[in-house]
Amino acid sequence: MSTLRFHAVKSSLKRQPQKIQESNKRSEIFGSNVFNAVAMRQYLTETGLQSVTEAIEKGTKIDRNVAGHISTGMKEWAISKGATHYTHWFQPLTGATAEKHDAFFETIGDGIAIEKFGGDQLVQQEPDASSFPNGGIRNTFEARGYTAWDPTSPAFIFDGTLCIPTVFVSYTGEALDFKTPLLRALQVVDNASVAICKYFDKNVKKVTASLGWEQEYFLIDQALAASRPDILLTGRTLFGHSPAKGQQLDDHYFGTIPARAMAYMRDLEHECMLLGIPVKTRHNEVAPNQFELAPIYEEANLAVDHNSLLMDIMQKIAKRHNFTVLLHEKPFAGVNGSGKHNNWSLSTNTGVNLLSPGKTPMSNLQFLTFFINTIKAVQTHEELLRAAIASASNDHRLGANEAPPAIISVFIGEQLTKVLSELESVTQGKLSPKEKTDLKLNVVGKIPEILRDNTDRNRTSAFAFTGNKFEFRAVGSTANCANPMTILNAIVAKQLIEFKEEVDVLIDEKGMKKDDAIFNILREYIKTSKDILFEGNGYSDEWEKEAKKRGLSNNKTTPEALKVKKSDATIALFESLGVLNKVESEARYEIEMEDYILHIQIESRVSGDIARNHVVPTAVKYQNILIKNVTGLKTIYGDRFREFAKEQLSLIEQISQHIEAINSLVTEMIETRKKINKQSNLEKKAQGYCKKVKPLYEHIRSHCDKLEIMIDDELWPLTKYRELLFTK
Repeated sequence: MSTLRFHAVKSSLKRQPQKIQESNKRSEIFGSNVFNAVAMRQYLTETGLQSVTEAIEKGTKIDRNVAGHISTGMKEWAISKGATHYTHWFQPLTGATAEKHDAFFETIGDGIAIEKFGGDQLVQQEPDASSFPNGGIRNTFEARGYTAWDPTSPAFIFDGTLCIPTVFVSYTGEALDFKTPLLRALQVVDNASVAICKYFDKNVKKVTASLGWEQEYFLIDQALAASRPDILLTGRTLFGHSPAKGQQLDDHYFGTIPARAMAYMRDLEHECMLLGIPVKTRHNEVAPNQFELAPIYEEANLAVDHNSLLMDIMQKIAKRHNFTVLLHEKPFAGVNGSGKHNNWSLSTNTGVNLLSPGKTPMSNLQFLTFFINTIKAVQTHEELLRAAIASASNDHRLGANEAPPAIISVFIGEQLTKVLSELESVTQGKLSPKEKTDLKLNVVGKIPEILRDNTDRNRTSAFAFTGNKFEFRAVGSTANCANPMTILNAIVAKQLIEFKEEVDVLIDEKGMKKDDAIFNILREYIKTSKDILFEGNGYSDEWEKEAKKRGLSNNKTTPEALKVKKSDATIALFESLGVLNKVESEARYEIEMEDYILHIQIESRVSGDIARNHVVPTAVKYQNILIKNVTGLKTIYGDRFREFAKEQLSLIEQISQHIEAINSLVTEMIETRKKINKQSNLEKKAQGYCKKVKPLYEHIRSHCDKLEIMIDDELWPLTKYRELLFTK
């Protein structure tokens, strides 16, 4: 074992699980560091409290004068909790969160200082917009951008800093973050859903999209991770031969949680409780050292903020336990990667989950209306939904027999398939009283209140109905949930708007009764949405062929998947809803394509560096040892030495072949990058990196991984998979 690897492994063996202090009752500490309703009642004036409450519930704007009172109360609360600084906490298009800390401290002259935090500081700040990804919206010399307070997501304290969730927009008003389009999409789906709910219940005034994410991750010993340049620079291993034992015994999945991992989880969960993140579930995942945690469902905007915050604190808590958290979708070849299932539903202010059947035929009809419209939305915009989860890292996972394929399909189960089939056979036009009664009692009335146990789950489906929600299973573990949630809520809103228009035409112009009109439109939607429904094995070659016949897209790489984002239809869709204007849509396409290019570029550079500066010199060193051994045998046995050095000579030759191939491929990769970098067309540049550069460093890996099992373990410079995945 090399000196670096030896010290890394030795260091990891010294690690002891750290004990933390936590309350036995999570409810006692939940939200302690959040400026929630309890804190606001204590620290805000009646006017301030009412203003914030109306902003959250009705979307009204907060008056600047009132904001001054709110900021005073928020400051006093934060200081009482030990905070010394404040920051606008936002989510730029880097994929990470951003913050700039300012102290409450301010001088007022004569050597006197006070703690100050005014309404202006609460409501708006001005970070440098040109230094964040903007897709050409802002020039480098036009630096101004604004963060603006989002009162619907409560402020919180972390590491002694008051963090205020905000949106981030350019000087000219375009969205430069993930949150702004999400808030717009949530407002649109709220309005569209309420309009449909009025058919069934006039008391519905608000519909809220909910989200429950399931975060998968790997825990790797910090010292071992630090010994791998590829992990440090790319978040995944670019090299590594599969260990003799991986996940093939299925002994890690739902197994006993290792002591160190459990100590980390408890510490993380404690911090989550303080920050109001309602984590509830923890367990071992499929791969060694892979785990998952999941929360109770929340309003989508808050859930997105909580997941983004969680990914930050996971890394910070990991350092206390001498761990490195790997959130990459595929950090290790040959074992399962990590995803982040997005469980989505819609609920009314009257307490009804619109994707959960009720006890009566009428509530079942409301369920079917939202259920079928969601399916129709996915059918119409399946390519856009695929683009929502496209990234360089998620490309490794999609279709790898561990996650859904790149083909978007909807799984609804046998029982609901039968219900839709029966509903499809409804007579077109006005229903007779008997037909209407039979339909409601024999078809719609057959749907049980709870569906979750009436059908098996299909892990190969990208978009599956699981009883009272849809599970978007294809989202990657590093993703900001805002992107898929913005697109999903937007396409559902668009579909609901079109549905209402069609129903109203039948009612107003054809003189149909409301139920007749709804049944007629739903029947047509069932017919036109059949192609997206699939109950079988999404991993099979047969499905890929069948999906092609159905006209479904199969965009296996990010450059292919993202094309739809710049299409006229997509731009028109977002513009019509007010979610993104044309400039914002085009900017996001450019940012995501550039992000893909840079990720592949960085990986190729790291690959070439490790191959030439770590692997090849080690191979030469071991080859020299073999040559010395062969020379010694020749001295002893003379011309007969080949009888005794047969294996050594074969190894020397194989190593030479691999060294030659590696050097040749690295040179080719460098020259290929140079040519592609001259390409001005973004799409062609991305395709070049995808189809020409990426295959080269995958070939380089193949040669390096073969050398790993040839070369003396004591010499190999990179910490091996068996050490990374199985060191406790």
